[in-house]
Amino acid sequence: MRELLRTNDLVLISAVEALLKAARIPHYVADGHMSALEGSIGLLPRRLLVEEDYLRRARDLLAEAGLGHVLAD
Repeated sequence: MRELLRTNDLVLISAVEALLKAARIPHYVADGHMSALEGSIGLLPRRLLVEEDYLRRARDLLAEAGLGHVLAD
């Protein structure tokens, strides 16, 4: 799996997950449970990962949705 984006913004994660789900692009949110360890202060960013085969499609989808600026390099 490859990193699509990394953020502390839970609303952004939710929005991107909805887009990916609608496009049937398999994804995984990594580090989601780390917030329990850090006390839920939002210190550690969550990573949204997609399968290598879907990476280009996922990046294009986010760019078309106006979210190209949040993509990981």
